[in-house]
Amino acid sequence: MSRIGKKPVMIPEGVTATLDGQKIVAKGPKGELSFVVNDDVLVKLEDGKFSVDPKNNTKVARSQWGMSRTMISNTLSGVKDGFSKTLEINGVGYRAAMQGNKLQLLLGFSHEVLYDVPEGVDIKVTKPTEIVVSGFDKQKVGQVAAEIRKYRPPEPYKGKGVKYADEYVFRKEGKKK
Repeated sequence: MSRIGKKPVMIPEGVTATLDGQKIVAKGPKGELSFVVNDDVLVKLEDGKFSVDPKNNTKVARSQWGMSRTMISNTLSGVKDGFSKTLEINGVGYRAAMQGNKLQLLLGFSHEVLYDVPEGVDIKVTKPTEIVVSGFDKQKVGQVAAEIRKYRPPEPYKGKGVKYADEYVFRKEGKKK
């Protein structure tokens, strides 16, 4: 039994959610999102709550059960509050800046890296070494943050690179004489 799947999802105040077959549409102050639930899962909307149950007892249906409940919860909280990820840049001369709708990154390459900001995601450079990626779609926010980090992941010897603010970089000891 899925512990997550058993819990009903409450619709927060300020959000309107509708269920049309297997499609859930949520509208809130941040925007509008929709999610199509897998056919192996039953979704019911009763008394301002979404309840999710598997259609049968197969392994696929049970695995989709908890995931569907989490996706519904993320959709509802995303249109109400939104999501954000903070990235930190470590290294001498490494920095970031916004140029219109592009993120300019100087990461020790012989050239600057320009990253086009996708629609539905907002990027703010609070300090030259700190980037805040925010939006109402959790998947898009995480994907954009991962793509920015991918340009120069943190290395284990000096810790140089782009890392998540809450990420711990395991440091290695250098060569010995």
